[in-house]
Order: sequence, then structure tokens, then C-alpha cells
Amino acid sequence: MTSAHPGDGLTVPVLALGRTLLVTLQGELHDRTAERLRQDVSHRIARSGALGVIIDISGVDIVDSYLGRVLAEIAANARLLAAHTVVVGMRPAVAVTLAELGLTLPGLTTARDVEQGMEWLARRLPAADGRGRGM
Repeated sequence: MTSAHPGDGLTVPVLALGRTLLVTLQGELHDRTAERLRQDVSHRIARSGALGVIIDISGVDIVDSYLGRVLAEIAANARLLAAHTVVVGMRPAVAVTLAELGLTLPGLTTARDVEQGMEWLARRLPAADGRGRGM
């Protein structure tokens, strides 16, 4: 499933990896695409029972207050649906910009890359059979 709106020229893939959704952002996120993405992620969590969401921002050059708010809102929606959110792939310049803007991204955990994000989720989420920890 992808999030796009005619005329936006941007598609945001939302892929299922077991009980985790992977969202890969590339370039600028337009208003309509962001709104559609928020809805798509929430609907996918509800339908699939996903327990984790990884948002890969390695393809994003600039994170402004708008994108920071979108990420925080996706995480808040996911949390209400009992899913954890991890942002991965943050470039050093993006981290500096977020700090300068005073954006703390509440409800979000960060990891270096998708693999570390998956490992973080695996340590915190119950096993599928309910007998242990892991994914």
C-alpha cells in the first residue's frame, strides 16, 4: 500500500514486515500526502494488528517543524493503537535542525538504521505466541 494524492507527485510506501510497518520517506512531504500517510498508517495498524512502525527518513534532506509534527502525530496515533514508533536514518544535519527548532518528537524512539529499529522493537514487543519477548 502507498500513500499518494493525484498531483502530489509523491508516493510513500507502507510495507508490512511481519508485525512491523516500514514507512520510507523520500524528499519533501506535501500536505495532502502527509495527511493520507497519517490515515494509511493508522488504518494499516488497525487492520493488521501491527505492533511497530519504523519511519525511515534517510531520504529526507530537511526536517522542518511541519514534518516534525507529522512524525509526532503518526507516533501518537500509533501509540493509541498500541504500536511503537521508531524513526531511523536521521542525518546529522537533520538532528541539528530538529535541536535548533526545539523539536523533541514526543513518543518517538530513534535508531541509526532499519536494522537497529527492528532490533529495538524486537526487544520490546511480545512474541507472536505470547510466550516470550521478540518479534
